[in-house]
Amino acid sequence: MAIREQGSGKRSKMDDVGLVFFFMEIAALHSAKKVTFLCIGTDRSTGDALGPLTGSKLLEYGFPHVIGTLPSPCDADNLVARVAEIPSEHIIIAVDACLGPPIALGYYFVSNEPLQPAQSVGVCLPAVGHYSLAAIVDINGPKPYRTLQTTPLHRVMVMAEQIAAAAAKGFGIGR
Repeated sequence: MAIREQGSGKRSKMDDVGLVFFFMEIAALHSAKKVTFLCIGTDRSTGDALGPLTGSKLLEYGFPHVIGTLPSPCDADNLVARVAEIPSEHIIIAVDACLGPPIALGYYFVSNEPLQPAQSVGVCLPAVGHYSLAAIVDINGPKPYRTLQTTPLHRVMVMAEQIAAAAAKGFGIGR
């Protein structure tokens, strides 16, 4: 997968191995010191906990700028304020859980465009990020809130670790 210039609209579906290349291409353009990971979600819902779990794991790997962790989630209530904390010269990689079709379950959609958080559950929040990663944690259905509440925690934990490990490999950062 090649990252195109900002605004090209390229969105790619990939597995955890593909994520390494996604992060390698970002790392070739931007230093980890100037990148902020914006990990969106809440620890009050298993499916939506992907963001804070990923953020906590990114900190464990040694990434210097992470917003949205288990102790301090970035959710619908504080997203705008948390984004305002990010220095204007930083590149933002937005990470969020997503519901999708059965064929996409367990995969990731990445883009060189902003992420639209909470779209699966019909909440209107501002688009965020220069790059985005949406993890398909469960299947979209008629009751998205219920689906996120009952998403298997193991799947979410595995996917959070895959994202953090791929970012660490891509940026050459280790624990």
